[in-house]
Amino acid sequence: MKMDKMKNEKDKTFEKIKYIDENGIEYWSAREIQRVLQYAKWQKFLMVIEKAKKACENSGHITKDHFIQVGKMVQIGSGAQREKLDYKLTRYACYLIVQNSDPSKGVVAFGQTYFAIQTRKQELREKEYTLLTEDEKRFYQRDLTKKGNYLLNQTAKNAGVKHFDQFHNAGYKGLYNGETANDIAKRKKLRYREDILDNMGSSELIANLFRIDQTNQKLINDNIQSEKEANKLHNLVGKKVRKTIKELGGTMPEELPTPKKSLKQLEKENKRKLINPKNEIPNKDNG
Repeated sequence: MKMDKMKNEKDKTFEKIKYIDENGIEYWSAREIQRVLQYAKWQKFLMVIEKAKKACENSGHITKDHFIQVGKMVQIGSGAQREKLDYKLTRYACYLIVQNSDPSKGVVAFGQTYFAIQTRKQELREKEYTLLTEDEKRFYQRDLTKKGNYLLNQTAKNAGVKHFDQFHNAGYKGLYNGETANDIAKRKKLRYREDILDNMGSSELIANLFRIDQTNQKLINDNIQSEKEANKLHNLVGKKVRKTIKELGGTMPEELPTPKKSLKQLEKENKRKLINPKNEIPNKDNG
């Protein structure tokens, strides 16, 4: 039991440092993986990355697709800055890194198990996702969005947020050009207290998931410690996501069509089908 609890905590650690880009693709920062895997020096961890890149190449994959080199400007004193090397890593890249890390570190063993299982799950999801119907994609993206909101609430609480309705509305206002959650519900002509996430298409859900994930990460990275600053940041992230959609020539979220049926409706219909799969009318003679 104790070992299972430890494993779950390690799994959560890897999940907490996961990012999602504007295309809904997950990735990890090599610098953060270095910290979790308890490598004190970047140069030593770079040797592990190079081994992983070689393994990636030998397995027939394109290395640059999984190890994306990025730079970040950091202060080095007296106002001067220098670029700090980092990599955006796919789940497969992380898997190769933990396979080539120091096996004497306990966290490495957890990482090997975690990324082996999750990489396989991801491969299956990516293969199957394209075969899903739009409604099935909605269910999938809604569940991811709800999980993202749960993590965001925990981070926001640690940042000092107490009025979560105001915090979430700040994000919606940024993404939806000033609309609050209530405004979105009214525009979609929803009933009182009906969940707006249940009434979004997959593209609209993905836009919100990206807003949620980036806000969560920036609250942590910027060490936000006040409700006012958290609300301001959430609004800013929402605006930036909106700007990105516009620059890419996408459809603004408030202009996306509302699905004819909510996910709640579809869930009820699916339950009825399970109870009465042939949609038969009960025979009164049989009681």
